[in-house]
Amino acid sequence: MSKTILAVDDSGSLRQMVAFSLKAAGYQVVEAVDGQDGLEKAKNQVFDLVLTDQNMPRMDGLTLIKSLRALATYQKVPILMLTTESSDDMKNKGRAAGANGWLVKPFDPQKLTEVVKKVIG
Repeated sequence: MSKTILAVDDSGSLRQMVAFSLKAAGYQVVEAVDGQDGLEKAKNQVFDLVLTDQNMPRMDGLTLIKSLRALATYQKVPILMLTTESSDDMKNKGRAAGANGWLVKPFDPQKLTEVVKKVIG
């Protein structure tokens, strides 16, 4: 059975690129339009990995990560930030919230796939 990834980003074109890259590598991908949508989907299904943007309407990535980590089913699920934010301060906030890794946009689809494979196989 293939692993399922939740991709959370308010940019439809970016979600499509992430989904296309990961589906081509054999993963299933569920898309969410912002942090609130992602949290609702995560409460209904346990994903093997969560990829989230930081800057989104309704709920940002850090709030989503903190909300997911508060759920028993997501305390150990890997969460990666995929964002234009690259400052050390923001990365530290991400780690403190519970992010396991950080990828900066624009991203290389091959690198994204390699990182995901390292994290969840």
